[in-house]
Amino acid sequence: MASFTLTDLGNRSGEVVEAAFQGPVDITKRGKRKFVLLTADQFDRLTASTAQRAHRVEDLTGTERDEILAGLDAVSKGDARDD
Repeated sequence: MASFTLTDLGNRSGEVVEAAFQGPVDITKRGKRKFVLLTADQFDRLTASTAQRAHRVEDLTGTERDEILAGLDAVSKGDARDD
């Protein structure tokens, strides 16, 4: 991944933008990564692929919790099957 400083972003913005067309670009400040620059298409693909939901164990019903635990047990034992 290409990397530029915040100063580079101000002084060499054309080069930074061109690098972003090739892939995400780290923008650093004082040697630490602060931002990542990417194209709108790259961002859209990234956010579309993370359309997952998270649930808290406390919010599951007893049946849901039992099914998940049974599935995890099967995976850990190598018994997982494709249905």
